[in-house]
Amino acid sequence: MSNEISIQFTRFSAFYSPLIATIAGGFLKDEGLQPKHSIAPAGKSAIEGVVDGTVHVCQSAPSQGFGPLEKGQKPPAVHFAQINEKDGFFLTGRAADPSFTWDKLKGRRVLVDHGGQPLAMFKYACHRRGLDYGAINAMDVPSGQMDQAFRKGDGDYIHQQGPAPQQLEHDRVGHVVASVGEAIGPCAFSSLAATRQWLETDVARRFMRAYRKARAWLLATPAARIAEAEASFFPDIDRAVLTSTIAYYQKLGCWTPHVEITRPAFEVTLDVFLHSKLITRRHRYEDVVAAPPGAA
Repeated sequence: MSNEISIQFTRFSAFYSPLIATIAGGFLKDEGLQPKHSIAPAGKSAIEGVVDGTVHVCQSAPSQGFGPLEKGQKPPAVHFAQINEKDGFFLTGRAADPSFTWDKLKGRRVLVDHGGQPLAMFKYACHRRGLDYGAINAMDVPSGQMDQAFRKGDGDYIHQQGPAPQQLEHDRVGHVVASVGEAIGPCAFSSLAATRQWLETDVARRFMRAYRKARAWLLATPAARIAEAEASFFPDIDRAVLTSTIAYYQKLGCWTPHVEITRPAFEVTLDVFLHSKLITRRHRYEDVVAAPPGAA
C-alpha cells in the first residue's frame, strides 16, 4: 500500500495554513503518510489533477463546482472540508485610517483583483456595506502586476490576499484599512477537494485525522511559532510578515474549529455568486459538498 499522498494548491499563501500546517507540522507524517505538494501549473486547474489521478487532494473552492452544474453536468470532484470559512482579501490604503468606512471608496481608484471568486466577493462586500460597486473606479490590472502597480503609485487602494498587504505595511507602502471577510462574514470560501472514490480510502481517513489535528494546532498556537514551522515553505517572505499574516487570519476567524463545509456557509456563497450573476440558480449543497472521510 502506497503511503505517498499528493497534494496540490491552486494558490499558495499563508491563507491556506490549515493545509500547509498539515504538512509543515508533521501531522501527515504522524499518520504514516508521505506528503508531496505542488502548485497547479498555469492554465491547468488543480481539479484536473484530482480527476486524472495525479493529485489526491487539492486546495480549491466550493464555487468551482458551479461551472459544471451551470452546464447541467455533475462536478467531477467534491469539496469535503473547508480551509477558510471567510474571504481572505484585504483593502490597503495609502495612509492609516482607523475610521475607514467603505463609502470612502466612492470615486477612488481601487486596484481590484478581477479573478472570478475574489471579484464576486469584493462586489458582494461593497453591497453588504451599502456601497454601489459602480461608484468606485475599479482598475483591472492582471493579478501578478497589481502589487508593483500600487508600489509605483497607481491607485488609492488595493485589494489583495495575505501576505501581500502585510508586506506593503512592512515596507511602509500602505496600511490595511478593511477586510473583505469581515464585511461578508462566514461563507464557503476555500476548501479541500477530491474524488468521491478517494474519500472512501483508508489514506483519506488518515489524511482527515491529520488535517483535524493541524487545524486545532493552528488555532491554539502563537502566530510566531506557526510562522517558524512554515518558514521553509515561504523562503521569500520576511518572517515578521509571515507572522503578522498568520496573526491577522487567526483574528479574522477564517480558520474555525470545525472542518465541515456547513450549509449556512454554502448558502452565503450562493448569495455572492448570484449577486454577481455568475450563476443562474441556487445549486444543491449535495451536488458540491461531501462529508469529511471518517465522519459517521
